[in-house]
Amino acid sequence: MTHISNREIATMSKEALTDRLAELQEELLQLRAEQSLGGNPSNMGQFKATRRSIARLKTKLATE
Repeated sequence: MTHISNREIATMSKEALTDRLAELQEELLQLRAEQSLGGNPSNMGQFKATRRSIARLKTKLATE
């Protein structure tokens, strides 16, 4: 599950936010590796959703 809604983010604790951020960054790394090795990733929408979820989490962490 890559997409995280703002509603979910609002209910998470700071520790949960940092843990989820690490998971998403690892997932993005895997997607980038897949893209560089194989050419086309299996799901381009997943790449975009992961990037946006990371941005949402970083924004929330910066405002706390």
